[in-house]
Amino acid sequence: MIFRQLFDSVSSTYSYLLAGNRGGEALIIDPVLDKVDRYLQLMRELDLRLVKAVDTHTHADHITGLGALRDRTHCITVMGERSNADVVSMRVREGERIRIPGVALDVLYTPGHTDDSYSFIMADRVFTGDTLLIRGTGRTDFQNGDARAQYDSLFGKLLKLPDSTLVYPAHDYKGDTVSTIGEERAFNPRLQVKSVDEYIALMESLHLPNPKMMDVAVPANIHIGLHQEDIARRGWSLTPQEALDVLGQPSTALVDLREAREREVHGVIPGSLHMPYDELDENIRDGGLLHELAVATGKRIVFYCAFGERSAMAVEAAQEAGLTSARHIQGGLDAWIKAGGPLVG
Repeated sequence: MIFRQLFDSVSSTYSYLLAGNRGGEALIIDPVLDKVDRYLQLMRELDLRLVKAVDTHTHADHITGLGALRDRTHCITVMGERSNADVVSMRVREGERIRIPGVALDVLYTPGHTDDSYSFIMADRVFTGDTLLIRGTGRTDFQNGDARAQYDSLFGKLLKLPDSTLVYPAHDYKGDTVSTIGEERAFNPRLQVKSVDEYIALMESLHLPNPKMMDVAVPANIHIGLHQEDIARRGWSLTPQEALDVLGQPSTALVDLREAREREVHGVIPGSLHMPYDELDENIRDGGLLHELAVATGKRIVFYCAFGERSAMAVEAAQEAGLTSARHIQGGLDAWIKAGGPLVG
């Protein structure tokens, strides 16, 4: 496995690049906008293709690199299901896994620092975001933070991992790079409390100043999605109601870009084909399955995904590949369900 810990000195943020092997697919955790060029250079050097970019939570001290990485690599952007960020094309919940070949991250909901904080677990390590830091814990006094919830996340979830589990946080301000669950249990001063009430009192006594970039970073990190309105203005979108009107018509082929796990959890639009987003390029190029389907039958390809992010990128790529009748469902399955669209299990 390829593993790189990358540091942004301005915000003291750690980002993590993971891949199963050289020449394969990669994912990155907690990327920083100002370091995107460095990430892409490293991936070129290691012959990696970025397919997923993940944030542990909505950051207040830097602008995330999710949007820029999506625009430059067409990767899938991933956050927990509690996130309000519009850049997210895949939302995950506790108990699910984020996968690329050779790497699997188990999803753990660990609120407290924010209400959308998640940790991601591998066999020997955990990426804790700002929930558990090295000899510290994330503050709980803004972004719907909650010291009681954080206590439960720490003592009820993270500290139940094996003592040998490596701890990789999203930040460190002292120069430490890694710890273990056992070390933090023994030496982290905020974990030496005897009760939840003592922990709440400790966190309420901190009186920390707000992060310098908070007023800029939080709004920017929530509203950085691909502007589906721009795709609509080009005439490449269908509203959910328009998609309902063509459902079942022989002239239309609905194509589901989500992963198999998403289909199992959230259901499927009846009659749709399953072609995951990561196979898009080979399917829309000359000789690809979708290209030949459109050319041979004259069918209009209509893409959909969870929230419209992946399908907006897909329809743009399909148009560039010459599939000029291709469209996508604006707002994705989320909007389809709100419009009363039918689903099958």
